Amino acid sequence: MAKDRQGNGAPPESVISIIGPGMKVIGDCESEGTIRIEGTVEGSVRASKAVVVGVKGLVDGHIITQDAVISGRVVGTLVAESRLELQESCRIDGEVHARRMQLTEGAILNGTVQMGEKAVEVAAAASVEATGKKRRASKDTEVPGPVADETTPDATGTDKPGPESRDARGAAGSENAADAAAVAQDA
Repeated sequence: MAKDRQGNGAPPESVISIIGPGMKVIGDCESEGTIRIEGTVEGSVRASKAVVVGVKGLVDGHIITQDAVISGRVVGTLVAESRLELQESCRIDGEVHARRMQLTEGAILNGTVQMGEKAVEVAAAASVEATGKKRRASKDTEVPGPVADETTPDATGTDKPGPESRDARGAAGSENAADAAAVAQDA
């Protein structure tokens, strides 16, 4: 039986969220505490306190955090507002923005590095804006329901429902399976 942990009184910034080995997350991860990644994340990772990417961990997307310790692989932009530690087993392909950085011998860093307070502020603002645009774009690409009054002229000049008026079943108002299949292929 699961134990109720909400009443434990731990502040959110002290919580460590773990993406374990063999686990794959497709989408964005956000935490007020620390996120430890031993698996794979395809999307942005934002943690108020810290992000730790383990030796076999992979992040394909942006990382924005206060402190970061990277032992695994990151493909994308990494913003560490305070401190970044790149350990000997890590590989970074992309942009790095950090106030301070410790680079251990053997770490691989392919990309650009910008350091200092100003570089971190600019990168964090740009990443927040890019993440917001990505979220808005993904909401715009959801499968729409039926759209009223959208028609396209057919060869006879009369209006008949176009692909925009489809619903979850295929072509709205289609007379046969061939019409529904044609609309499904257009989608």
